[in-house]
Amino acid sequence: MDGMWVSTKAQYGLRALIEIARRGGEAVPLKDVSERQGISQHYLEQIASNLRRAGFIKSIRGAHGGYRLARPAHEINAYDVVTAMEGSIAPVQCVEDDHVCDSQNVCGTQDLWYRVDTALRDVLGSTTLADLIEESDRQQHARLVQLEPHYPPLG
Repeated sequence: MDGMWVSTKAQYGLRALIEIARRGGEAVPLKDVSERQGISQHYLEQIASNLRRAGFIKSIRGAHGGYRLARPAHEINAYDVVTAMEGSIAPVQCVEDDHVCDSQNVCGTQDLWYRVDTALRDVLGSTTLADLIEESDRQQHARLVQLEPHYPPLG
């Protein structure tokens, strides 16, 4: 876990869920998610099985099979997804509930890590899949507006 709190597994898990959620309830084949998000299908299969076990998506069999959300996008928050994929997002080990530290009295940084941990939980916990989709749509719209040609006013 050196140098990065959130693994690619958690990032790709969120991206896969966004892709599936965008399709409004139809079964989305992993091939589609793989192509649109640029994630290898083999890796995506592992991620999808984690997401399914955690109860975020369900598998639809048959010719038009794939995955769809197991519950509405506004009921799935980023904290639950990240912790399901990661196991934990504690910034340092001593923030884990069951970890007791020998240098607690002399450390001087413990409160800092607790604050970081609380901030992470707050931000991720208050951000739903629906929020992420809305944010990404807004950014996409802003980019499209910037790309439109601006003609000087006539007259």
